[in-house]
Amino acid sequence: MSAVAKLLTQKEELLARLEADPGPNETAEIQALLAKIETALKLLGSQDSTADTRRANFA
Repeated sequence: MSAVAKLLTQKEELLARLEADPGPNETAEIQALLAKIETALKLLGSQDSTADTRRANFA
């Protein structure tokens, strides 16, 4: 499983936990984890774009 797939799976699991109406502390923890996942996904996405650009320049 790729890193992106793992992050998306974690994101889905955390969103499901949020739907279960957790307490305020758990909600804050889940939101913090979701923010980290979003950042990681953005970074991985920008790396993919950079790699695609480099490949295009060498083609």
